[in-house]
Parts: sequence; structure tokens; C-alpha cells
Amino acid sequence: MKTLKINKLSNDFSLFKNMTNMQHEQIVVCQDNKTGLKAIIAIHDTTLGPALGGTRMWNYSNEIDAFNDVLRLSRGMTYKAAITGLNLGGGKAVIIGDAKKDKSESLMKKFGEFVNSLGGKYITAEDVGMTTEDMKFVRSKTKFVTGIPKSMGGSGDPSPVTAYGVYMGMKASAKYKWGNDNLENKTIVVQGIGHVGETLVKYLIKEGADVIVNDIDQNKINSCVEKYNVKSVTEEYLYSLKMDIYAPCALGATINPTTLSQLKCAIIAGAANNQLENESRDSVLCSKKGICYAPDFLINAGGLINVYSELKGYSEEKALDQTKSIYNTTLEIFREAELNGITTNEAALNIAKNRILKNK
Repeated sequence: MKTLKINKLSNDFSLFKNMTNMQHEQIVVCQDNKTGLKAIIAIHDTTLGPALGGTRMWNYSNEIDAFNDVLRLSRGMTYKAAITGLNLGGGKAVIIGDAKKDKSESLMKKFGEFVNSLGGKYITAEDVGMTTEDMKFVRSKTKFVTGIPKSMGGSGDPSPVTAYGVYMGMKASAKYKWGNDNLENKTIVVQGIGHVGETLVKYLIKEGADVIVNDIDQNKINSCVEKYNVKSVTEEYLYSLKMDIYAPCALGATINPTTLSQLKCAIIAGAANNQLENESRDSVLCSKKGICYAPDFLINAGGLINVYSELKGYSEEKALDQTKSIYNTTLEIFREAELNGITTNEAALNIAKNRILKNK
């Protein structure tokens, strides 16, 4: 397992200050020598219900990056649940390490024990670097997990429903921008072709869009190009490429002053969490450039809707039907932003925060 850099953590990073600023309730740091587990569970807000959010395994460069990621991701889950009308709070977990090399059955079971120790205040699920098989190992140690295999009565991989929600949000964005939600012949760059990204590609190809893909994994690019007859672009030319829609579906913070100075698109609508490097600054920059930004925590909420339905007795039909409502909510956000002269990100946050405040 990678050795983390622990340089001046107390001087450069104040955990309590960040928790206070972002209004987190609880942080749990998990460590186990035997399995090599190093994990952080962040519980942001439980006003509307237990904090539900996936577990991400990532090879962070240092502990500060891991803490920052889990703090932002868990907060995003709170707003995601609130804006979609779910009776859930927001939480997230990160496991530090290389998912391809460091992950093991014993490590996942130990993580399950830590989740169980919270007594249901946090419910976990699958995220980047995780599979439904991993959730099965976690489930052997705690009942507070969703996204378990369908063979065990769960909802399975939430990625297809996440992709459907992004697709709905993208079509709503097109409707607002162009007066028509038809994506045929629109040039759409999908950055990140994992489980969600590839499923999104399928939807777009079926509608006749001109899809261009990008990923850090060349094997994924090759596979996608061969299977779907799409084009690809390297990272070097991605942001300067002329396109109608940019769909970030990998890690966050790809929307920032540097990329926005290059981007030639009308719409940004993707599956990645925390797409804006700086929410207030970059949402304003999008507006100034005339780019319709579909708030990520709204349009990528399909996966959360899917695993939430598992808690109520899973029905794929009901999960997809509720995810379809992302279309109308996205339109509502755009109209609210235009009416009040604010950014789409601010409009979405206002709706989410108001629902939480009404239940305090």
C-alpha cells in the first residue's frame, strides 16, 4: 500500500475549521494494522434521515487530499438527497489505497465492522473503486449497506440508474438552451468511461449523438471506440475541442478557470461529483461564458435514488421512474436561476438547503 505524505497536516489543514465551515456533524477515522485499512467516514447532516453515501477507494497522494475529498463528497450527498426529495442525510467514506492492488475481502469486512459501529447513522454503498461484490463482504459485517448484489435481494450496481439520471439532466439542459431536447447530431464529449460513463455513452449513441470519449485508461478508450464506433480525444486537446456538451464523468474539479478559458461548449452536464473546483467562482464563470451548467448533485442523483429504493423494497421500475423526475427538476433550476439572476448551482443549493431548514 502506498505510503502517504503527512506533511504539516496541523499547519496546512484544520479539520475542525473545515468541518465547521462545511457544517459537518461527525468524522470517523478508521485504521487496522492487520488488513492495512485506512479509511475516513464523513457524516455531513442527518436532519432528513440517516447519512447515506458510497465508499470510494482511491490512491490519494496525501491525507489532506483524502480529508478534503470526503468532506466535499459527503456534503454533496446531503444536497443530493434533499433536492430529490429523499428522506436521507449525507455521508461518504473513502478508503485510501489502490483498489486494484490493496483491496481484499478481509479489508472490506473490517471496513464493514467500522460502519456497523455507527449503528445506522451512516449507510454505505458502492462508489469509485468498489463493486457489488465488495458490498457483499461489507454486508457480512453490517446491515447498514446498500447496492448489494441482486442475488441477495439488493439493487445491484447503481451505475445504470445514475447514467439515466445524467441523461435526463442533459436532455433537460438541451431543452432549456435550444428549445428542444433532441441530442441527435450534437457533439458530446464524455470524460471518464467507467460504469456510469459507458452507460451514458450507450444512451447518447442510441439517440444519434456524435460522441467523443476520454479516459485515463487507454484500454477503456480502445474498448469503447471498438464497441460503439465513437471517437476519442486525448487530455491535451479535450478542453479546447469544439463541442456542444461537455460531460465530466470521472473525478471532480475539472471545471475551473484554466479549463473554462478553453472550453467551447454550450452545456456542462455530467456524472462526476464536485465538478466545480470552486463552487461560487466557477459557477459564475460558467454563467459569464453563457454555459448552462447542470448542477452535478442533482443530475447524478439516480444512483442515490436507486440505493434508497433498496431500503424500501427494491423496484427497478420505481427507481427509474423517480430518476426520470430529474428532467423537470433540472428545468426548474434553470428557470429559477434566470428569474432570480443567480447561478444554477446557487439555485439548486437554495432548494436543497430550504428543505433541510424546514425540517430542523
